[in-house]
Order: sequence, then structure tokens, then C-alpha cells
Amino acid sequence: MSAAPATALVIVSHSARLAEGVVEVAAQMAPDVLLRAAGGTDDGGIGTSFDAVETAVTELLGTDGVDGVTVLTDLGSATMTAESVIEALEDDAAARVSLADGPLVEGAVAGAVAAQGGADHAAVAGAVAEAAGSFGARDVVGTTADAAVAGAGEAPGGGRAGTADEAGGSGEGLRRTFTLTNEVGLHARPAALLARLVAGYDATVTVNGVDGASVLSLMGLGLEKGDEMLVTASGPQAAEALEGVAGAVADGFGEQPTT
Repeated sequence: MSAAPATALVIVSHSARLAEGVVEVAAQMAPDVLLRAAGGTDDGGIGTSFDAVETAVTELLGTDGVDGVTVLTDLGSATMTAESVIEALEDDAAARVSLADGPLVEGAVAGAVAAQGGADHAAVAGAVAEAAGSFGARDVVGTTADAAVAGAGEAPGGGRAGTADEAGGSGEGLRRTFTLTNEVGLHARPAALLARLVAGYDATVTVNGVDGASVLSLMGLGLEKGDEMLVTASGPQAAEALEGVAGAVADGFGEQPTT
């Protein structure tokens, strides 16, 4: 993974504490991404501040290694404030800024993970927009996940985390099945780690039928300890991607396995 993502994020909210909280959550998912909170009015009240947003954006644009900035907002007037800030920038600076249209929390997480994977500011804004699709998808995703795992019925079941119970080509790629041992399952942090890992390979990877590079889709699976993950991969680095996932599962996604 890149040590210095080129896209930074600004979180604009009517509440300073809300903006800071969103930054705190997103930073857990993408530790190398620069994030700035620009919440509340200049006197600490509820609202937004042109100066606070402008300061956050311009400081990030002037930071070494930052090529672009993606701005996320909560409510309508926050969007208007962000638009005003971007309009006030010089053309070359404004071309390096994207205003994202998507849910604040989920979008910040998805955008930060995309930035951690090396996406530019426009692509990060796209990831934020796609986060809206995560709402209401739980049942659909669950059905897909169940079908995906059921589809691997010809494979031997069981297996401990980090051990593949199936590997091989199906004509459409490679696939392996793993069993989670993380005590709280594939929650936000390990899902973000998995999404970043998958995005680093030249391969298309799915986990129980959803995009393995989408942290929100992975979280939407609701996988718990003991659940199976059917991972499929295709593309030039399909084998490497599966090995990478195998290592991450075996390592408990950085969390100490409990069994």
C-alpha cells in the first residue's frame, strides 16, 4: 500500500464534533490518508464556516505529496459553502478539488479507503457516491452471499481461518473458501484492511459475491466469527490476490485470533 496517498479529504459538517468524529472513524480505515474536519461556525455554533473550509482545503492543497482534495458535506448549506470555497479558488487549484455527493459517514469511509489505495480526487468522489448504494442492500447482499457460498457446495466445507479449502480454476478465475476466526467478524477495520489489500492487486476479487475492494460491501455482508468467505479472483494477479487474502485471514486481519 502507498505510504503517502495523493488524495486528501475534507469533512464539512454543521457540527464540529460530527466532522471530527467522521474524521476519526475514517482515519481508522485509512491511516495514511490526510483528513481534515471543517465543522461548525467560527464561534463554535451549529453551521458552516467558509473560512474553516477554505483553510482546510488550501492547507491540504499546499501539502507536499497531495495532488488533490475531495470534500464531503452533510446538509445542503454545507454543500453550498463548499461550492463557494471551490469557486473562489484559482482555476488550477479548483481543478484539483472534487465535491463528493454521498452519505457523510459511509462516504468518508469508502472515500478514505479509495484514497488509501491510490485513487485520485475524482475517483475518491466516485467512491463516495457509490457508498449510497450500500443502503438497503443488506438483504440482497445476504442472499447473494448465501448463494455464493452455496455455489461452492462441491468444495469441502469447514477449515480454519487462513487455510484454503478449495483452490483452482473454474474457467472464470480462481476461488478459495476461508472461515473467519475474528471474534467480532468482518467489522469495519478488517473490512477496510481487506478492501485495501484487494485493491492493491491487478485482479478482480469478490467475497461472497460482492466487490472485494468495496469496504461498505464487505461490511454489508455482516460476516461473523465462524462464517465462510468464498473469495474469487480473476486477472493477471489472481493467484497473488488469493494468497494475500489467505495471509490476511490467517493473521486475523491484524487482530489476535481467539481460537
